[in-house]
Amino acid sequence: MCLAMPMKISKINGSTAICEAGGLTQNIRIDFIPDPKPGDYVMVHAGFAIERMSEKEALENMELLEEIRNAL
Repeated sequence: MCLAMPMKISKINGSTAICEAGGLTQNIRIDFIPDPKPGDYVMVHAGFAIERMSEKEALENMELLEEIRNAL
């Protein structure tokens, strides 16, 4: 099973970006996001940012993922 995860863009280099979430840093592709900027939150799946999201949406998703992790 694959799961998309919200992450925050910290740095952009061409068509890739360094993103962070929960202490994890990952290089991702940002080809599908129009005009991405550092500070944007994006939903990441299989190494690609697939959707821009608001900070509120991202934080709610991260909180839900943490609840699931703690329940396991």
